Amino acid sequence: MSRTSADATAGDSPGNATAGLRVVRNAGVGAAAGPASRLPAIAMVVIGSCCIVLGGLVAAVTGPLELGEGSWTAAYLVLVCGVGQYVIGTVQRRGDLARPVPASRGWAQLSCWNLGNLAVIVGTLVAAPAGVDVGAALLLIALAIALHAAGAARIAMPSAATRSLGWAYRGVLAVLLVSVPIGVILAYLRHGS
Repeated sequence: MSRTSADATAGDSPGNATAGLRVVRNAGVGAAAGPASRLPAIAMVVIGSCCIVLGGLVAAVTGPLELGEGSWTAAYLVLVCGVGQYVIGTVQRRGDLARPVPASRGWAQLSCWNLGNLAVIVGTLVAAPAGVDVGAALLLIALAIALHAAGAARIAMPSAATRSLGWAYRGVLAVLLVSVPIGVILAYLRHGS
């Protein structure tokens, strides 16, 4: 018997309406996710880690190169692009705090998150609030996928510690969700339009 499912053949008697049907039972919230569906989550962890390092490098050169938006860019790279992505990817890879995300939706989430962050950074650096709008819309799509997976996992958290982690994760998602419209408003206040 595998960790992901327990197979059983329903009664094979000729009079049984379910004869020959296979019954598959889910062994847990994360059990349904195979290795292929975890690849986007792993990619989010790796890219998130790289963004944290990149943010640190930007912070290191901001002063010497007198980068006007360097401090904001470094913080955004570390906190939103990096930590936010790392947390979402880690939770989805674990599989016990969020329902497994199908691979196609996971790749869409990864793409929306990274393209959205790129649009926000470029829109901010070139003073184009419309770019921030596009990035914000993509970020909201990525967060909707994460929230859907997290919300669906509520009933399957057996221990108090796991439930606490689940609520902490939802808290991180809520902070990110609230920060998107705030960032859009700030972009318009700073650069007008």
